[in-house]
Amino acid sequence: MPVRNSGLYISRRKLLGHSALAGAALAMPSILTTARPVGAQSLSASAFANAKIDWKQFKGEEITVGVIPAGYFNNLIDVVGAFEDLSGIKVHFDKIPPGQIRQKAMLDLSSKTGVYATHAADPMYYPLYVANKWVEPLDAYLADPRITDGAWFDYNDIPAGWRGSCSVGGKTYGIAYDGEATVQVYRKDVYDKAGIKPAETLDEFVANAAKVHDPSNRLWGAALRGFRGAGQNMYIYPSIFRELGGEWYDANRKLVVTTEPAIKALEWYTDLLRRYAPPGVENWNWPDIADAFGQGTLAVYIDAHNSAGVINDPQKSRVIGKIGFARWPKGPTGKRVTSIWTWSFPINAALSERKKKATWLFIQWSASKETQIATSYEFAGAYKRTDVNRTSLWQDPGYRKLMGGYGENFVEVTTASFRDDIDPEWRPLIPQWPAVGEIMATAVQAALVGQAKPKDALAEAQKQIDLAMRS
Repeated sequence: MPVRNSGLYISRRKLLGHSALAGAALAMPSILTTARPVGAQSLSASAFANAKIDWKQFKGEEITVGVIPAGYFNNLIDVVGAFEDLSGIKVHFDKIPPGQIRQKAMLDLSSKTGVYATHAADPMYYPLYVANKWVEPLDAYLADPRITDGAWFDYNDIPAGWRGSCSVGGKTYGIAYDGEATVQVYRKDVYDKAGIKPAETLDEFVANAAKVHDPSNRLWGAALRGFRGAGQNMYIYPSIFRELGGEWYDANRKLVVTTEPAIKALEWYTDLLRRYAPPGVENWNWPDIADAFGQGTLAVYIDAHNSAGVINDPQKSRVIGKIGFARWPKGPTGKRVTSIWTWSFPINAALSERKKKATWLFIQWSASKETQIATSYEFAGAYKRTDVNRTSLWQDPGYRKLMGGYGENFVEVTTASFRDDIDPEWRPLIPQWPAVGEIMATAVQAALVGQAKPKDALAEAQKQIDLAMRS
């Protein structure tokens, strides 16, 4: 049967046809962590003694959690034995590459198979999830003293922008485990030698790139990710669009992407990369950019703050001690607009009531300050998280000491971006986003590779978006 969703119909056949899993039924998770990893760490149950709830009330339940194979989730997997000891709930993990987790989660949710109790959710998918009633509203869970100690959990300690990214219509549907702000990352030594400072405006960003651009000596002026995807080049373009005064909707609430700010934003993006970025950047994702920067071939980029961990890896980076950070350069509107990203945990609405509440205990535990500390600066392994979900932790001396070593102004810039540069209208919050985001990503890349002029690429995107919004 088709799933009705505010004018958007999504059949199971259509989901299968548009996903990487086309032609295959949703199977049980293929990569499960069913035992504690070698060298697993323990997080003492006493750390949670202050939470005035019965952690054992759903003892015997088993849940499966879908995550991406990333350091911040690997750390969580390494300490989850503490939750199992605390709660008596068994947790299995399925590691799913970022390009597949959205499709696999949607197939599970839409088919109501309940394979994943929760998963690392893309914030832009919540309107779709909610329109189809695939995930549970969580405000009642947050307010229930039998399963949540509100004072201990301190939900409002999670940055407001991240809480908002997991909410629809003022209601909470996911809890952020970690998140990002996009910041300017530059070679302080290169800028000092050139006598320039990090850009305060988009115009200055281009001027700085021109001044230090020296490809004959393997130094390119700037880079932004160009790889096609709703979470790739469309992780960058919306910030430029909004800083140039762009609005997603016209007076009749029609989604419009052909306005003057939209065209100027894509022209700015295209012109910058063609002039000053390394060859092939239109197919680069953030790891490619971070690797180039770490090898000393890139003067500046704008991307997620947590790439700081990559460019400070002593086994890979040649620029440690030469790195500076700054906020997004302002547009002519005076606005700085960071990209909004969280990996958050919703609750699958297809679960039994008991399993839903067991899942909630896991989510509450993983998002708690205690677990955030255990997976960041107190983690015994080599990877230290730079993306904790707590405002208070960014003021914690232990965490600030760790973060302070990543480069000049890293803590100050990141916290200011979390606090001041969040824009709720960064991207349109619509159920049709999976389709619209891909349409826009295709248009952006078409302009970047020279297949179409920005104006023409956006005009074609508008035609396809009009169809997507009616379908």
